[in-house]
Amino acid sequence: MEKKFDWNQLKRMGSYLKPYRKELLPIILVTMILGTITKLAVPYLISLAIDQAIFNGDGNQLMILACTMLALYIVQWLVNNYRIRSVNVIGQKVIYDLRYHLFSHIQQLSFRFFDKRPAGSVLVRVTNDVNSLQELLTHGVVNLMIDIVQLIGIVVILLSLSPKLGLAIILTVPLMFIVSTSLRTRMRRAWQDVRVKQSRINSHLSECIQGIRVTQAFTQEKENINYFNDMNQVNKKSWDKASMLNQTFNPIIELTGAIGTCILFWYGSHLIESKELTIGMLVAFANYIGNFWEPINRLGQMYQQLLVAMASSERIFEFLDEKPTVGEREKPETMPLIEGNVRFERIVFEYEAGRPALKGIELEAKAGQSIALVGHTGSGKSTIINLLCRFYDPVEGRVLVDGYDIRDVTLQSLRSQVGIVLQDTFIFSGSIRDNIRFGRLEATDQEVEAAAKAVHAHDFISKLPDGYDTQVEERGNVLSMGQRQLISFARALLANPRILILDEATASIDTETELKIQEALKTLLVGRTSFIIAHRLSTIRNADKIVVLDHGSIMEEGTHDELMRRGGIYFGLVEAQYKFLSEAV
Repeated sequence: MEKKFDWNQLKRMGSYLKPYRKELLPIILVTMILGTITKLAVPYLISLAIDQAIFNGDGNQLMILACTMLALYIVQWLVNNYRIRSVNVIGQKVIYDLRYHLFSHIQQLSFRFFDKRPAGSVLVRVTNDVNSLQELLTHGVVNLMIDIVQLIGIVVILLSLSPKLGLAIILTVPLMFIVSTSLRTRMRRAWQDVRVKQSRINSHLSECIQGIRVTQAFTQEKENINYFNDMNQVNKKSWDKASMLNQTFNPIIELTGAIGTCILFWYGSHLIESKELTIGMLVAFANYIGNFWEPINRLGQMYQQLLVAMASSERIFEFLDEKPTVGEREKPETMPLIEGNVRFERIVFEYEAGRPALKGIELEAKAGQSIALVGHTGSGKSTIINLLCRFYDPVEGRVLVDGYDIRDVTLQSLRSQVGIVLQDTFIFSGSIRDNIRFGRLEATDQEVEAAAKAVHAHDFISKLPDGYDTQVEERGNVLSMGQRQLISFARALLANPRILILDEATASIDTETELKIQEALKTLLVGRTSFIIAHRLSTIRNADKIVVLDHGSIMEEGTHDELMRRGGIYFGLVEAQYKFLSEAV
């Protein structure tokens, strides 16, 4: 469906220029006044040179007029150079502000926002779409004002020199706008389509890069290439269509200019014969006509830039208008240092309406207790953790930490006291030291190394070429899965959280390393409330409470021994796992 041109959106884009208006206004005024005067004065001086100096054979006057024109050209060059350099600086500041604002806003959005969008779609907003606004927000605005003033000045001069001839030429302008009206509508629609196609191709590209191992493992390279080629062809056709419409716009302006030139010489020669116009004035008219169509051509190009920018701004403001589904109260409390008492009261939660992931969950963890969550995939284990961290809010019920409803406190004061280690550990580009310090940025090098030693990561880090200063690329691909998880453990330990969450944290660690981790956890878990999700049931035997979940409901609770004596679901899970392991051996 075609979107209408939104002037409010254009005004919103212009709001990013407001902080720099004190810098921008002097530039506009200086370049507009000096540029207009120097540009419009030259054709008039040429007419004087022809009608007076050359006609009367006055060499001195001709030399004076020539030197004056040279001086005007130099001033014009200096003014343009100053404008381009200054506007570029301000334009980059504006683009910086916009990109920073967009990235900062995305960082505050809730998980539901990212659940609905691929990473590539988000990436293209911050890079390509912001870049598309660069030309408009730098030179576009200034050039627009200068061109409008020059056009007004040219019209006034043409009507002053010869009202009849000036009016005859200017009447061709409405013809141009009538012809180009339908074209502008098609151009707007075409550039909107280009942005949609580019977003899809960038999203697919990001997905392919992240999933290259799966693609190659299943030898699907050819199919992936063919699918990408189809998308690329669609994108190319969309761009070709928009470019073709752009190329049609300029010939319309040139054709109108040609008609105006024909009128100039046809009607101008008649006025010369009737002594109503001099040859010098006709030459001046010809120069002014050239200067007249030049800014109109630039305005047409700017309209094209505006269409591209509007298509991008729609997508940028779509993200900026997104509100976090998990927000803070108007005046939230700051949660003090907690003991770690956690209570889930009658929790109901849905990722999608009508499909509950948790059904009336009642669960309590006293400070310092370790709570193990077990159950089949999709039983609701990770959802409980997501609610505790307040990545989502429950549909019904509430989560209490030390008696505080976590919806009433600041997110920072809550999450800063909760540490989490995931199965799929994320390692950022940078040094290993920086990745561990991510848990607490102000930590010293000694504290970083102490945390690594506590989780038995120090030994393998010390053997790396640069030790803790070894650079790792995105997602830590130079490290094994087990090594990445050990770094994640060190990161969580360094943060010193009051509540610790281990979500399948030992799933990718070999048995020998897991035994070391279990020893480290005995120290790590002391004085902390912990929630442990584990499919490897041998790792949770010593938990203070084991909670068995099934289809979003708690089916059993108790210690390992209690649940084994009960002979229920947990007993069946343990028996099935032991049987599987014995058969595997």
